[in-house]
Amino acid sequence: MEEDFNKQFIIKKPTAALILENGQVFWGKGFGAETYNIGELCFNTSQTGYQETLTDPSYSKQIITFTFPHIGIVGTNNLDLESNKIHACGCILNQQIDHYSNWRSKNNLDFFLKKNNTPCITNIDTRYLTRILAREGAIKAAIIHFGNKEKNLEALKEKIIEWKGLENLDLATLVSTDNKYVTNESLWDQTNDKYNQNTSGKFNIACLDFGIKKNILRNLNNNFFLPTILPAHSSIKEILDTNPKGVFLSNGPGDPFATGKIVIPTIKKIIGMKIPIFGICLGHQILSLALGAKTKKMFQGHRGANHPVKNIQTSQVEITSQNHGFEVDKNSFPSNVIETHISLFDGTNEGIEHKELPIFSVQYHPEASPGPHDSHYLFKKFYKEVEKYA
Repeated sequence: MEEDFNKQFIIKKPTAALILENGQVFWGKGFGAETYNIGELCFNTSQTGYQETLTDPSYSKQIITFTFPHIGIVGTNNLDLESNKIHACGCILNQQIDHYSNWRSKNNLDFFLKKNNTPCITNIDTRYLTRILAREGAIKAAIIHFGNKEKNLEALKEKIIEWKGLENLDLATLVSTDNKYVTNESLWDQTNDKYNQNTSGKFNIACLDFGIKKNILRNLNNNFFLPTILPAHSSIKEILDTNPKGVFLSNGPGDPFATGKIVIPTIKKIIGMKIPIFGICLGHQILSLALGAKTKKMFQGHRGANHPVKNIQTSQVEITSQNHGFEVDKNSFPSNVIETHISLFDGTNEGIEHKELPIFSVQYHPEASPGPHDSHYLFKKFYKEVEKYA
């Protein structure tokens, strides 16, 4: 029956292909740049925010299957970006949408993908593909938009086999900034059609950039921090030179254990100095490793804007935005660390807190751009810890 699902998507002259590591090929219509990429295939269930998703550095070396069928409907602009380029390897859409409608739009999705040299394939039964991913877990794949040019799928199949996947792959230091910088951009002001500016920041914080999203920085500025963004591999001296009253560990791509080999010694020194620490996503995983816990690859990652998470301390349920393919092993916590949040989808860990020190982190994305705002309280919690320390 599953084989029948994709029949309606067969086209007479394909201009693109998606190749799975088992050799299965999906033919479709090319969209975006005429090029190819190899990465880990995943799916995202968000109904909004495709531009933010594509530019999230956490999606580095991943090919995104969008389950929502109307991707491209609001076009693209120069404001809804989480970084300065697309980091995803490519994307898979149910259908191509050429006519977009939104008062903030500047161009269509096809233009945006071409500008960022990113291939896309459309006319794919994304429901069928998502069922494969749900059943088989993480899959290596290649996406190619060949247009009218000659295609060599056999060579791509060999490249898929040669690529070792995301495990033991440090991508965070590759997407991290090369130089430190500051920003005072805050949250969007709907009335004045622009981003607010943080003009009354109170506390310096050092943000280690493992692939930080712009909206995390906007939320930090909205809570009156003065963030200085530093390269992932910054030394303890470089961090302390910013005179931080707190340290933020950002989201990012790749295997936390691989990145941790480089940054954990520095994180341990910060912990030893009892400086407040807040981590999100990869930052949560790296902080957990520094505290003595372990991480592991998930069979099926969490990617979407509708994930229910239970706050164990309050018994409240938060609807969260998530994007991760690794998790902290909840059975590996040392005695001085407590679990604060769990996923109501599969029971995996979603947050921790140190029993004595002002240190906490979450696996999901409280900045949620776009998405639910249920977890904004975490930035206020960090502010209170920094205020006490200062």
